[in-house]
Amino acid sequence: MAAAAGSAGAAAALWSEVNRGGQNGDFGRALKSVNKPLPGPRTVPPPARCRAPCSPLEGSDSITFEKAYCEYRLNRIENALKTIQSASQQTDKLKELHGQVLYRLERYDDCLAVYRDLIRNSQDDYEEERKTNLSAVVAAQSTWEKVEPEDLGLQEATYELCYNAACALIGQGRLNEAMKNLQKAEDLCRQSLSEDSDVTEEDIEAELAIIHGQMAYIMQLQGRTEDALQLYNQIIKLKPTDVGLIAVIANNIITINKDQNVFDSKKKVKLTNAEGVEHKLSKKQLQAIEFNKALLAMYTNQADQCRKLSASLQSQNPEHLLPVLIQAAQLCREKQHAKAIELLQDFAEQSPADSAQIKLTMAQLKIAQGSVTKACIILRSIEELKHKPGMVSALVTMYSHEEDIDSAIEVFTQAIQWYQEYQAKPCDLQPKSPVHLSLIREAANFKLKYGRKKEAISDLEELWKQNPKDTHTLAQLISAYSLVDPEKAKVLSKHLPSSDTMSLKVDVDALENSPGATYVRKKGGKLTGENQQKEQGQGDVRKKKRKKKGKLPKNYDPKVTPDPERWLPMRERSYYRGRKKGKKKDQIGKGTQGATTAGTSELDASKTASSPPTSPRPGSTTAMSSAATSNMIPPRHQKPAGAAATKKKQQQKKKKGGKGGW
Repeated sequence: MAAAAGSAGAAAALWSEVNRGGQNGDFGRALKSVNKPLPGPRTVPPPARCRAPCSPLEGSDSITFEKAYCEYRLNRIENALKTIQSASQQTDKLKELHGQVLYRLERYDDCLAVYRDLIRNSQDDYEEERKTNLSAVVAAQSTWEKVEPEDLGLQEATYELCYNAACALIGQGRLNEAMKNLQKAEDLCRQSLSEDSDVTEEDIEAELAIIHGQMAYIMQLQGRTEDALQLYNQIIKLKPTDVGLIAVIANNIITINKDQNVFDSKKKVKLTNAEGVEHKLSKKQLQAIEFNKALLAMYTNQADQCRKLSASLQSQNPEHLLPVLIQAAQLCREKQHAKAIELLQDFAEQSPADSAQIKLTMAQLKIAQGSVTKACIILRSIEELKHKPGMVSALVTMYSHEEDIDSAIEVFTQAIQWYQEYQAKPCDLQPKSPVHLSLIREAANFKLKYGRKKEAISDLEELWKQNPKDTHTLAQLISAYSLVDPEKAKVLSKHLPSSDTMSLKVDVDALENSPGATYVRKKGGKLTGENQQKEQGQGDVRKKKRKKKGKLPKNYDPKVTPDPERWLPMRERSYYRGRKKGKKKDQIGKGTQGATTAGTSELDASKTASSPPTSPRPGSTTAMSSAATSNMIPPRHQKPAGAAATKKKQQQKKKKGGKGGW
């Protein structure tokens, strides 16, 4: 018993050494421990299977599966594929592993063929798991390759099958149906897990996290961002162990935040950098996360970081347009529009397939700079879009803004001609298709709007030829011909419907008596008949308005006869003699403090008369007396003394300084 115990202890020690070397990645040391002989009698098979993870054994198919599985778990997917393909015989378990390896390599067509072969040629207890893997491959094709999934006839009896079917529907854009499948998957998951007594509610919520994450993604696609954000945050609070799920949810929250709530986005970015994320997500998922990191760096004004990330993405994905657009957007934020346009132009030459999107971006940059005409030139160079109604509308609007009517008409002409050229070709766009006719009509209306009636005649004739019963078009055509060829207008006017057919049969009396009809009598109109009697009857009832007495002036004296000329302006009255100019009035308050004008004039010797005053002119006394009587103003027209002078001084003060001057 002691020897047996010692042998067991030695085996345990050797196993500990092997396990330690495997966990530390020191496979050479682990291999040495494996090669050590076990103490005691040889009761176990040779440790060849234990050596398989440490070093390959040449020419041994018995350990091919073990080696390939170890490489698969170590994320050496390419090596695992080579090991599986090197096997001389493909067993069922090698085929199972082969399907998993192909799925990780995103070779979905080959993976689908492997699982179909397994389901067709194997009979065991793992058929349900194989069907689940098969549905996962179909969902991946629909999501990442936009392939129309085929109906495999799989019954959605488990929540895994329902979840994969929902993912396939999301790839097709059938979001409402996908949401129903996810709700069914949630019910099936709760039902299956609740049957196990060892499973707690927390375990159920953890298992439902991926289903809820896909529900939130559908809400986000439907524009219900608030609901999606709430559900995303609930999943993160559960702290699921799947790092891939957490990374996807964090990335989706960043896309909802955009350039808002940047602090939260910075925290969520850290969740996308967890260890092992690159082995849990597809290439397109990882690519989307890296793109969002570059955009977040741009929104947070980390210009160097944004340039570094976008340049790295462009080197990894030289055919992808988004890294170039991010670089151009960063240059525009730095007000370097010329460099941004140059960058886009270089990429357009290298990638003709994306030239349309690049030129649209360049045109937008030109419009932002105010170069509308240059933007129009860029847009007209996009051959595959220049005949589209949306592009024609944009160009016509831009040319109209620039008042370049000739170029706008030329855009219409080229688009109509493009559709006309397809009349002899087997194409869905027939020359008289609704799009073609709508372009002709818009061209005619545009020409008529800007007075180009002569140029609009051909378009109107084409429209009338297509629909001879269109009286509106015929009227437009007659109006256009009336200025160019009146005789032709007369001939065409015969095609107008008669006045009898155009007249509307309206009962005028019924219309006037209808509840909605109202009658408003014009001012000054005469009343006759019943209306006059009604007005008189109403006048008897009404009370006469009392006239208000006029107000008399404050200085009114009933004993004094009012001035008969009081209604005339002052300048038109007989006693008005005009204002006397040149005589300065005594200036009060001028000079030194305490001085008066009268005192200074008396003490000024220069102002004393050197000779006796001359006699007054003949008639001066009578003139003064007559002037005194004729210039007498009634009391209520008298103004306070000095009022005019004060007003004049105030005006002089206002004129002297001006507004805001010294």
